[in-house]
Amino acid sequence: MADSLVIIPTYNERENIEAIVNAVLAHSEHTFDVLVVDDNSPDGTAAIVDEMIISRPDRIHILKREGKQGLGTAYIAGFRWALDHGYDYIIEMDADFSHNPDDLIPLQAACATGGADVSVGSRYITGVNVVNWPLGRILMSYGASIYVRLITGMKVKDSTAGFVCYRRQVLEEINLDLIEFKGYAFQIEMKFTAHRMGFRIQEVPIVFTNRVLGTSKMSGGIFGEALTGVIKLRWGSITNKRKYTRRSRLLPQ
Repeated sequence: MADSLVIIPTYNERENIEAIVNAVLAHSEHTFDVLVVDDNSPDGTAAIVDEMIISRPDRIHILKREGKQGLGTAYIAGFRWALDHGYDYIIEMDADFSHNPDDLIPLQAACATGGADVSVGSRYITGVNVVNWPLGRILMSYGASIYVRLITGMKVKDSTAGFVCYRRQVLEEINLDLIEFKGYAFQIEMKFTAHRMGFRIQEVPIVFTNRVLGTSKMSGGIFGEALTGVIKLRWGSITNKRKYTRRSRLLPQ
């Protein structure tokens, strides 16, 4: 078993799933296992993964869920699976090649050897590194990151990024039952929670490329959740400090 697991949530990704899994497995510098979390995709995404598992049962895994339940709950299910199966580094990654599989190496290394507890594949740490997005979406995403920094005080420049590596300890210490958001705001909440708990977050520069195949899952409602959710997170950090206390410190000594 590898020490690193890449979690790929899917809903109708049959055009991309085989290629992205193979790209992750192809790395020679470091070995990554893959967990696909599929929300009952009607296009047969899970069936493709099942076929791949036959030839690589040690490296490819799948969680099948009943219906579309949201990105946040998909990742939390994947986090729990990763912890139960002993992985030291757990990575979030999109299925659509918006995240370059080659960037898994520096992302994982930032946690394994670079001193980070959480590493973020950042579109904005060295400018705006986004390819094939319409200008309006770039402005919305970049503006959202500025807004998050202003409200939360968190220094992360790409707080909404979905390409993230966690050291095992971080996910063990965070009470995943208390993570509230399911959509776009989930990514902000996880980073903010790690930040408030004192974990070191490091941004790794990447180039983000808009999907070529399949359909984007973004919507106006997802952005709305993020805007209101940030204020809720900041207020909650003032009124509910227990949420940001490491679980090990809550255990009887």
